[in-house]
Amino acid sequence: MHDLSTKTILLTGASKGIGSATARRLGECGAHVIAHYGSDRAGAEAATAAIPAERKCLLQADLGDLDAVERLWAEASAWRGRIDVLVNNAATMRQDGGPDAPLADWDSAWEESLRINVLAPARLMRRAVLDWRGRGGGAIVTISSWAAQRGVTNPASIAYGASKAAVRSATQTLARAYARDGIYCYAIAPGVVGTRLSEQFAETQGGKDKVFATLAMGDWVQPAEIADVVAFLCTGSARNLSGGTIDMNGASYVR
Repeated sequence: MHDLSTKTILLTGASKGIGSATARRLGECGAHVIAHYGSDRAGAEAATAAIPAERKCLLQADLGDLDAVERLWAEASAWRGRIDVLVNNAATMRQDGGPDAPLADWDSAWEESLRINVLAPARLMRRAVLDWRGRGGGAIVTISSWAAQRGVTNPASIAYGASKAAVRSATQTLARAYARDGIYCYAIAPGVVGTRLSEQFAETQGGKDKVFATLAMGDWVQPAEIADVVAFLCTGSARNLSGGTIDMNGASYVR
């Protein structure tokens, strides 16, 4: 198991899915975990239940409110005086914003997706760079999606796919710009993960069995497997993976 006992890690979206599994794994590895949640405090509490009180801090913030995003970084930094790793995991996936939707729904889906999936993590990445540059560096792990490379199956979630491409590109840009400052940036591109969002997506495609029939392994990607990779990247021992996108889709999309 990876030793993260010297790391203070800010994880967004810790109450559900990939975030919940990641919070648990970071805690098992000894990290000091700042678990962000939007509205589901109970979920964040459950995800961090096994982490000793002195090694966890739960912080609420509405990532649709950029002032709240700034407060999140400030409060997280104040807890232990420093953040070593930022894990940008939180995201929204609207399923009602396709070309056939009313214009108001189309615009709303794009605005919400860009604000939560791009502008909020970009603000946090900006703060990370400003704090770390010239101070020993740090690491950013961004949860993107295979949709960033291949597009989405359901056009009603077009804004989601576009937002995941945007945040991946932002992560890569920072990797290139600040590698000499010891700031290492990674993107993980999961396929269809066994989460609530994927279950909602499956419903739009005719059910889980129909989705599984299109997957090489015939099953979801498990959140715990993604959490394992996040924990490894948080160690800082994978310097030359910086700027890379790690595909995790069970061989369903090979490029």
